[in-house]
Amino acid sequence: MAITKVWLNESENECSMCGACEATCDAVFEVPEKMAVKSGVDFSAHEAEIKEAADSCPVGVIAFE
Repeated sequence: MAITKVWLNESENECSMCGACEATCDAVFEVPEKMAVKSGVDFSAHEAEIKEAADSCPVGVIAFE
């Protein structure tokens, strides 16, 4: 199933602004202050990197579906 949505979920923790997501997949993520998901990105072209970024996020705030 292709990833169609990626977002910052701070319902339990806050983004620590560590930059790990951007280092893993700068095509999708940027961390100017808090993590932001870039607009207009074809998430399905970066599925492996999105999953890796979510798995390696130290505070677990990257969500996708």
